[in-house]
Amino acid sequence: MASPKNGVCRQDIQENSEYPGPDNGTPRWGPQHAGARELANLYSPGKRCQEWICVILCFFLMAFNLTNLLMHFHTSHTWNIILGIVAGILTADFASGLVHWGADTWGSVDLPVIGKAFIRPFREHHIDPTAITRHDFIETNGDNCMLTLIPLANMAFGFVTLSSVELYHSYSWNCYVFSLAIFITLTNQIHKWSHTYYGLPRWVTLLQDCHVILPRKHHRIHHVSPHETYYCITTGWLNYPLEKTGFWRYLEDLIQGITGEKPRSDDMKWAQKTK
Repeated sequence: MASPKNGVCRQDIQENSEYPGPDNGTPRWGPQHAGARELANLYSPGKRCQEWICVILCFFLMAFNLTNLLMHFHTSHTWNIILGIVAGILTADFASGLVHWGADTWGSVDLPVIGKAFIRPFREHHIDPTAITRHDFIETNGDNCMLTLIPLANMAFGFVTLSSVELYHSYSWNCYVFSLAIFITLTNQIHKWSHTYYGLPRWVTLLQDCHVILPRKHHRIHHVSPHETYYCITTGWLNYPLEKTGFWRYLEDLIQGITGEKPRSDDMKWAQKTK
C-alpha cells in the first residue's frame, strides 16, 4: 500500500487494472504511464495564470455576495432559502455529471483551445487517478471557479443596482444561484477528497460517510474501465437514478447516431499509450 503521505491506496490501482497494456511491463496506471506523463507535461504557465485569475475573482465575488445576502436577510425567506440551497446542490450535482460525462466521452486533447486546457485533465485523471491528490488548491479548483464567474458577477451587479424591494423579491433566487455557485466551485475539491485516503480532516470524512458530499467508496464505481457510469461528483446523489434510467446511454446513442463518433474513443487512446 502507498505511504499515507501520498494519500492513495491499493484500491485505486485495482480500479484501473482493466486498461489494456503491453507485455513488456509498461505501467498500465499511475504517474509512470506514458500517456499520464505526456498529459501532465501539457499543463502550461498560461493555464496556471488563468486558474489564478479565476480563483481570485471567484472568491472576491463570493465574499461580496455573501455579505449582501446577510445584509438583506429576512426571516420570511427561511423556507425559500432552504429550498434554494437544496435545489442548488442538486443542480450542481447534475451539472458536474453533465460536464464530466461530456469531457470523458467526447472530444479530444487535440481540439483547439479547449483540448489541452479543459479535456486534458479528464484524460490524465483516468490513467493517473491520484494525480489530482498532488495538485494544489489553484490547479484543483481554477476551472470550476471560472464556471461561476458570470452568475456571481451578475448577482453582484444586482446587489449594486436593484432597489431594496427588488432585492427582497429576488432573494430566494439569489440564494439558489449562490448555493449552486458554491457547490460548483467546490466540486473538484470534493472530487479530490474522494481520491484521498489519508490525512483528511475529520469533518470531511464525516460529510463523506453521511453522503453529504461524494464518498470515496461511491466514486470508485466510476473508476472501473471504461469509466461509463456514476459521473456526478459533487454529492453523487443523482448517480443512481441517472444510471437506473439509462440517461447517459440514451444521450450517447443519440449523439453517436447523429455524428457517427464513438464514445470514449479518445479516452481509450490515451489509456493505451506506451511511449
